[in-house]
Amino acid sequence: MALAPLLGGGLLGTGLLGGPAAAQDLRYFRIGTGTTSGTYFPIGGLIANAISNPPGSRPCDKGGSCGIPGLIVVAQASNGSVDNVEMLRAGTVEAGFAQADVAYWAYSGTGSFTGKRPFTELRSLGMLYAEAIQIVVRSDGFIDRMADLKGRSISLGEEGSGTLVEARLILDAYGLSESTITPLYLKPGTAADRLAKGELDGFFMVGGYPVAAVSDVAARVPIRLVPLDGEPADRLRRGQRFYIEQEIPANAYPGSATTPTLSLGAELLTRADRDPDLIYGVVRALWHENTRRVLADGHPQGRNFDPARAVANVSVPLHPGAERFYREAGLLGSAANEPARPPGVPADTPAAGDKAGNGTPPAEKSSSGKSGEDKPPR
Repeated sequence: MALAPLLGGGLLGTGLLGGPAAAQDLRYFRIGTGTTSGTYFPIGGLIANAISNPPGSRPCDKGGSCGIPGLIVVAQASNGSVDNVEMLRAGTVEAGFAQADVAYWAYSGTGSFTGKRPFTELRSLGMLYAEAIQIVVRSDGFIDRMADLKGRSISLGEEGSGTLVEARLILDAYGLSESTITPLYLKPGTAADRLAKGELDGFFMVGGYPVAAVSDVAARVPIRLVPLDGEPADRLRRGQRFYIEQEIPANAYPGSATTPTLSLGAELLTRADRDPDLIYGVVRALWHENTRRVLADGHPQGRNFDPARAVANVSVPLHPGAERFYREAGLLGSAANEPARPPGVPADTPAAGDKAGNGTPPAEKSSSGKSGEDKPPR
């Protein structure tokens, strides 16, 4: 668990200050992130600093914190997307990261959440960045393509992680399954260590590159990333509106080659019953230009945060507090809070088909002005 520093100096600058922080009641705000060797946890820690404003902080206009006065934010380690959704359902965190498809399935009670009560209270604060599906193997392991995974020992991610959800979908698309490989369900750091020691043939990882676990193993032994391309990848993109075509660039990890893959949006989620004013302040602090500089300096994926894409193709309705911010900022395009297509329906919006990092919001259309609570996905 990473606690935002009690002195948030030098972090942010926006007009969120409503008076001296010391005069405010302290409030705590927990964000479910991921494993410490993934991407959610370090990104969550940066965001926690950015939106915290504990007593004693320097004023926003003097280089101090521009978060909500009296708010102390905690980035809480977890197993990942599925775990975060369940913690939100239970009310044990105030916000959490999740992959877009996991969020939609939880909201609708479909996909990997079939048989569970639809979590219709789930709301989005916006999409943050695209995270890539990465299949990591040793360069000397004679695995060049997905078919070569057959019969190998492969970690699919731990229970409660979005990685495990995606690994099962990817295996099925390429004619494989948990019965055609030797599956393990390991944390990313454990999987990376076993791969480096030659005790594992490969592991799946979903995250914004570079992921700490993959960087760790790449520093110890030569690795390669298995490409996700061809008809199976095309079929996945046609069938799952949340998938985006992406290339992981050469040397994203030491010695790695340019690798085609699929990615999907990482969203920050909350519950519909959270205070709209609080969520408005959180989102406003999140997208302040100084916050974005902190994120860009703190993690390579921080450079990909773009408010212009935050509401394009969100997986669940926006929280009213978030919607208020995006409307005031002129960023709320036609994709936000429109009825979402379920997985399996071909995407027809530019955001769904664009390559990651190159999408633009769809053209502005007239809106009914109703909040996301009134327009759930079909």
